[in-house]
Amino acid sequence: MQEQDVITLIRNDERMMHVLGIVESLGLSDWCVCAGFVRAKVWDYLHGFTETRVPDVDVVYFISANADESVEKQHERRLRQLDFSVPWSVKNQARMHTKNDHAPYTSTADGLANFPEVCTAIGVYVNSNGDLALIAPYGVDDLVNLIVRPTPFFKSEPRRTIYEQRISAKKWETTWNRVRVVYS
Repeated sequence: MQEQDVITLIRNDERMMHVLGIVESLGLSDWCVCAGFVRAKVWDYLHGFTETRVPDVDVVYFISANADESVEKQHERRLRQLDFSVPWSVKNQARMHTKNDHAPYTSTADGLANFPEVCTAIGVYVNSNGDLALIAPYGVDDLVNLIVRPTPFFKSEPRRTIYEQRISAKKWETTWNRVRVVYS
């Protein structure tokens, strides 16, 4: 399975395309729907599952001119108006570096590159040609091979502890039993 196969899986999923269409209607620049939205779809496919619900649908974007959290909440309210059944979570990557005590991010892709797990640092968006495209700073190999490993930023302390706590709390391997967690 390669990047194009992941795109095809998403394109053939009516609900995912519905979500992407709603987010696209916001007119954000440098955006994607990421994390569990993509990861769960691929892992479900590889396990032969129909659909595992994710606790939220992560929408990320990058606009440095207005990184106020209240704008994110406005986007969440608008998305809920368009579809209240989706558990929306919107974050501007222009401010998320503060959560990780990191240098400011320069784009959505840079923000994704600093997510805790490689398999979660993947997003999908509709490009200017109307085609689906992925943002995958580390590629899709870990995702499609069911490997959970830390991104470079979370390999050493003190962030390694955060990675380990997330893995323990998420318990992904209890839902997707073929997932293999790597701690280095």
